[in-house]
Amino acid sequence: MTGTPATTTLRRAKVAFTEHTYAHEPGASSYGLEAAEALGVDPARVFKTLLVSLDTGALAVAVVPVAGSLDLKAVAAALRVKRTQMADPAAAERATGYVRGGISPLGQRRRLPTVIDASAFTHRTVLVSGGRRGFDIELAPADLEQLTGGLRGAIAR
Repeated sequence: MTGTPATTTLRRAKVAFTEHTYAHEPGASSYGLEAAEALGVDPARVFKTLLVSLDTGALAVAVVPVAGSLDLKAVAAALRVKRTQMADPAAAERATGYVRGGISPLGQRRRLPTVIDASAFTHRTVLVSGGRRGFDIELAPADLEQLTGGLRGAIAR
């Protein structure tokens, strides 16, 4: 078993999950697609964790399928702000305590507003980063929603 803040959060909440490790290739162009391919999982079930800056200056989390991209206007609407933009990677790492390519929506330094793409809820389980590159965790989308306090929204394209 691997211990990260994400797995600690899941164990404390007594939520069922499965750990998946794979050999991360440092030159991979997409961490999420690399995970889907290495684990032999449909990319529609593998979700990436992206941080956005709100027009208020605060940060928020968007969880979207790795095969798609984030619709910044849709995430702004879901969070009831006028505008969002992708967060600075260094700010994302500082806020979450994770490194880029290993940011988990779970076990972050402080709980940020989170929006989970509605497509996650069409699957029995989804995979998200477990807190480091080469490590994903599989869990029910409803558990992800509950543990992050996340909102559901059509935020992917």
